[in-house]
Amino acid sequence: MRLFASLATLALFASGAFAADPPVLKSAKSGPWSAPATWEGNAVPGAGARVLIRTGHTINYDVKSDAVVRGINVAGTLAFATDKDTVLNVGLIKIQAGEAYSEEGFDCEGHMEEPAAGTVRAALLVGTPDAPVAAGKTALIRLHHVEGMNRETCPAIICCGGRMDLHGQPLSRAWVKLGATAKVGDTLVSLADAVTGWKVGDRIIVTGSQTHGIAKTESLTEERVVTAIDGTKLTFDKALTMGHLGEGEYRAEVANLSRNVVVESAAPEGVRGHTMYHKYSAGSLSYTEFRHLGKKDILGKYAIHFHLCRDTMRGSSVVGCSIWDSQNRWVTVHGTDYLVVRDNVGYQSVGHGYFLEDGTEVYNVLDRNLAVGATKGKRLPKQVLPFDGNEGAGFWWTCSLNSFTRNVAAECGNYGFRYEATPSSSLKLMFPIRQPDGSRKTIDPRTLPFVRFEDNEVHSSHGLYGVNLGEGVNRVGPDAKHPFVVKNLKIWDVHYGFRPQVPNLVVENLTIYKVAYGVYHPNYDHHYYKNVYIGYTNTEPFNRGHDDLSVQYGPLVVDGLTFDGIRSGGMPLIQISDDNPTGLAVTHMRNVKTTNWADGSKQRALANLGGGPRPTPKSEKGVPIYFHDWFGMNRHAMVVSVKSGEFKADPKSFRDEPNMTGNESRVAEVKDVAFPAFPQIVDDLPPATVITGVAKKDGKLVVRGSTSDNGTVKRVTVNGKDAKSTSANFSEWEITLDAATELKAFAEDEAGNVEKTPMVVSVK
Repeated sequence: MRLFASLATLALFASGAFAADPPVLKSAKSGPWSAPATWEGNAVPGAGARVLIRTGHTINYDVKSDAVVRGINVAGTLAFATDKDTVLNVGLIKIQAGEAYSEEGFDCEGHMEEPAAGTVRAALLVGTPDAPVAAGKTALIRLHHVEGMNRETCPAIICCGGRMDLHGQPLSRAWVKLGATAKVGDTLVSLADAVTGWKVGDRIIVTGSQTHGIAKTESLTEERVVTAIDGTKLTFDKALTMGHLGEGEYRAEVANLSRNVVVESAAPEGVRGHTMYHKYSAGSLSYTEFRHLGKKDILGKYAIHFHLCRDTMRGSSVVGCSIWDSQNRWVTVHGTDYLVVRDNVGYQSVGHGYFLEDGTEVYNVLDRNLAVGATKGKRLPKQVLPFDGNEGAGFWWTCSLNSFTRNVAAECGNYGFRYEATPSSSLKLMFPIRQPDGSRKTIDPRTLPFVRFEDNEVHSSHGLYGVNLGEGVNRVGPDAKHPFVVKNLKIWDVHYGFRPQVPNLVVENLTIYKVAYGVYHPNYDHHYYKNVYIGYTNTEPFNRGHDDLSVQYGPLVVDGLTFDGIRSGGMPLIQISDDNPTGLAVTHMRNVKTTNWADGSKQRALANLGGGPRPTPKSEKGVPIYFHDWFGMNRHAMVVSVKSGEFKADPKSFRDEPNMTGNESRVAEVKDVAFPAFPQIVDDLPPATVITGVAKKDGKLVVRGSTSDNGTVKRVTVNGKDAKSTSANFSEWEITLDAATELKAFAEDEAGNVEKTPMVVSVK
């Protein structure tokens, strides 16, 4: 039977029923890809070739070829020419040490060992940070599905302990705000800031800014091609079909999708490609275009994926890239710490856009990124966190100990920003989290606050929420000394504005404009708000605790609250919560203002019970609202529900007050009620520092990096010398040093916290 089987197999080969894999074509020495002498057998790789670039060899990719190479294993270096146009059509690029060709092993982190110090890594170099692909030249990697390859894992670019650097020509900014309102029919728009690096022929998008009256199936964002640039003026190939706001506080964005380094899928409607970094890898991505990538409904196969790298890639970054038309997210940070993701454009994604996957990621920086059009996808099979419905958030995370600053989400599926951490009988939410000293400790991630959440914005979405902060956390959060702190948050032109379901929350400078519901379904439990503006929000501007449950568990303090242009249709501006199960619930407000408030013949009330199902209160005490100094200095208004125990105990002490109380609320004047102090936040978290780049110039080292902290950074030190801050609070910094073989960087904040795990980099 064995002999018969062998003869049968040989017969099949002979008949051409199937063919043996072609031999592996190995590099013979360093040299140009196009030179026959570079390769064993003097044959340049062609269509269907299986290629191995051997350890110690550097191959300069110098061609534009239509031939589809089956696969390239890079154990040496594959470096694209930066001074000419190049095109590589390929099924798989795998960057990994070793002398064996393989198309498998996509979970290589499971058996990877840390490279020894001084080891020369396998490397794919499409430009470098200091020598990107030259202006006017393009490097294109087109990923093809090749028959016989695994459709779930290929085509792909996979970095397994090697180095992958992709760097195109820098842009001063990847996206900016409009400088003036663009009208229907316009072919010229003004930018709020001048840009460099943008050029004629670039593909741009103008984001939507007015969802009202637009069908939910209709996109608000318009794509155009630049035909002329004059300072801050852009001319397009076609007229705009929608208006886009560009004046005052509420403006659309203009984003550039074009880069001169491109990774794309050859068949966007067929088998798509993906990219992936694994543990112990190195390298960064800057000013590169990733288009038509991501495998729809397949776990782990994303446009850009940092997979279980932990802190082994500390110092890596994704800067100035465009990731568009992805069928599976834009940037996924999975089990990875200390990554910098800055000034990128994500446009059109199935599922979440910028995604922190498993609830253990810490000290990552997401800064000044634009998320446009992340749409609802399917729950992915075998995903780490089963509660994630993949419902289309511009930004999604479970562990908050990261920095989210200056990001904008527009026209995203159900959420602009979504913090989700929902325990279940099978998932207890106790994860190993990195500590400031580098150790790991099993912690409930719900108890961890932000490093920083500041200057973020959401607008123009037909979906559910602008910011959903913690729906499902079951009232678990950080302690009162380490609260969630949200600063300078702007939400406009969405349905539900801000859903704060976490306890122990401090919010400073919150703007909510033209939304259906303002502060919605909140868990008021040690919530402190300062300077809140709610404008033209007509349904429920300031919702009761847990909406229809109407329950409040702790104090709510608001200092500075302006309602502007509300047409509430009889609904109160502030809804009173019914139940006080802890006995600790109370609301204190001062500096409350109403402007442009008129409802015609409808009854107006500043504070009342509001609509919806209102069950009989279960608690003896209600939840009084104190409006401090309402009637004059130290003459406070105490507003209560007529269903509350306070009112029932002494109804004669309360009265109706036009424009303040409604049909189910009454007010009494009281004195000597202290306005609560804002919480004394304890800063015991050290800063987190990364070195993102080292360049040699005139015999010196120019070192650049990024530091994040929940407070004010006092200094960043590299090799004992102070770096210069080039962006607010050392979020970007730079220093020039004498030549050295090793760099050691760490930071100290104003509270005296010194970073316990400095970043150390060897310099060759």
